[in-house]
Amino acid sequence: MSLSPERASELKQLIHQQLTKMDVHSRIREVLAETIREELAPQHQQLSEEDLMKALVRRGIIDDVMKELHFITNVNGEEMTSTPKLSTHFVDKQPAVLKKTNIDPMRRYLYLQVLSGKAFLEHLQEPEPLPGQTCSTFTLCLHFRNQRFRSKPVPCACEPDFNDGFLLEIYKDSLGEGSKMADATTMLSICDPVHIVLIKTDTSGEITLVASYFLEWRSVLSAENRITNVAVELLGVGTESKVSVGVLNIRLELYPKLNKILSQEIVNTQDENGINRPVCSYIRPLRAGRLLDTPRQAARFVSVLGYERAHMIGGGGGKQEQWCTLLAFLCRNKGDCEDHANLLCSLLLGFGLEAFVCVGTKAKGAPHTWVMTHGIDGTIIFWESLTGHRYIHNPVKPDDPPIVEQPKPLYPYRTIGCIFNHQKFLANCQPSDAVEVCVFDLYDESKWKPMSGEAIKSVCSPGATSALPPFPPLCASIIDAAEASNEVELQLRILVAEHRKDLGLATIWDDQLSYLLSPALAAYELERITDISVGNEEFQDAIRRTVPDGHTFKGFPIHFVYKNARRAFATCLRSPFCEDIVCCRGDQVRLAVRVRVFTYPESACAVWIMFACKYRCVL
Repeated sequence: MSLSPERASELKQLIHQQLTKMDVHSRIREVLAETIREELAPQHQQLSEEDLMKALVRRGIIDDVMKELHFITNVNGEEMTSTPKLSTHFVDKQPAVLKKTNIDPMRRYLYLQVLSGKAFLEHLQEPEPLPGQTCSTFTLCLHFRNQRFRSKPVPCACEPDFNDGFLLEIYKDSLGEGSKMADATTMLSICDPVHIVLIKTDTSGEITLVASYFLEWRSVLSAENRITNVAVELLGVGTESKVSVGVLNIRLELYPKLNKILSQEIVNTQDENGINRPVCSYIRPLRAGRLLDTPRQAARFVSVLGYERAHMIGGGGGKQEQWCTLLAFLCRNKGDCEDHANLLCSLLLGFGLEAFVCVGTKAKGAPHTWVMTHGIDGTIIFWESLTGHRYIHNPVKPDDPPIVEQPKPLYPYRTIGCIFNHQKFLANCQPSDAVEVCVFDLYDESKWKPMSGEAIKSVCSPGATSALPPFPPLCASIIDAAEASNEVELQLRILVAEHRKDLGLATIWDDQLSYLLSPALAAYELERITDISVGNEEFQDAIRRTVPDGHTFKGFPIHFVYKNARRAFATCLRSPFCEDIVCCRGDQVRLAVRVRVFTYPESACAVWIMFACKYRCVL
């Protein structure tokens, strides 16, 4: 017996409602505390999930829950609850970011519960979605000391129904101390806040960054019963950073409880948060684990994250200087050129390269940032974070005689003012700031004026009031590449057939020709990563064999960083080459389309589409 996604989502909501009504969370916490206190011998190191389940069964909690959930079977064999039917607003296909782990009674945890939301006034008039109707949703993303969490999406409303809990482990950083329970003094010295990011996903799948908040959690250290409730006012982003978005009611609970609580005065003295941060604090060596294998693959990953300029309020079209934290950038999967450059520089540093973010201009004097690597042999390579392209820099020497041939720059950059990473900030003080004549001898202070390294450490080192919290780890993609490819391809076939029908044309698909387009799409993606073109000979040979004599073949490849088939098709039709294929008229016309989705960390993806046709030439 299997349930449809809609039915499964509805069932989850009913069960969640019943568990909340029975206050199961509180009862489980009581059982957990009692079990650890009374039943675990000192030599035991971990409380397994099985131990906890046995304790819940012995106390009758499992039986109580099952008695409250009654199921009946309909004529189709599907299980249905006998309680009133709820509206289904979304299908939750997002798995937990972190895997379930056993609770270790020798470690310290912070249990953060988001109890509710209120005063989201922008959604005051939001209509109640009908059963089965999709609607815009809110999702909370959390990061704390290399742990990432993601809430279930809830429908956007003036009082969104946030009701989720997250178990955050508090651990020591020092070598050999990480496995010991953090005491009050240690926790007081941990200045890392809980970074909370709120995103909105509309009905088309477009993600918007709503708010970013750094929660100071150490107030729980002075709570009498190790529990404290806080009301967090979320503010907007960018030019709306002073405008209230809404309020989250949050409960913080420390477990196990402290033997001795700290005074409120001691806790308050630690509460300092900076707003303006030096650019060097946005860079840090970032290791991608096994999610990315090479620096060039890292560049490709960064380039497929969406590009979106931050605009000023009022529709003036001016560019706003707004740099996002890494978590906010990753959560919404899009950002400005500075966000891309900061991430790429951090990844290249993680791969052991000497990388810098370059600040300057490109054509027509437009402000721009990109990345530079400085090789041991002095080789300078520019990395364009928005495209993944690499350019070797050979400076023009204006003092050479005219007979000497000068290199012709291929990169789009015009001027460069400064470069920086997490340890250095260097200002360009050469006679000309034109990139093409710039010499990157970084140790020559007559060309590059350095900022004091101690000054950078004072504001960027961990614990500094102006420093950003530790970077979140990258998460593996949750997209099934084959499933996504098939889904987009099927939707495109429907759109092509409808478009041709409107023109009074029949549509006949050639499945074999569609399949033969796959190697070309794979080659295009490989070339984006490696700058090496392979497999073109085999592709051309296969096409020549499948297209009969007297027939003509036309193909149109195109690349996107999203999976919205309708939006992609509308873009494709703007090209006269694609329109010529889709609207092909003639004798024995056969159409083909192939989609290949390539997945990257953070569920970023490169989507390659090729439309093709073959037809018999009529003289």
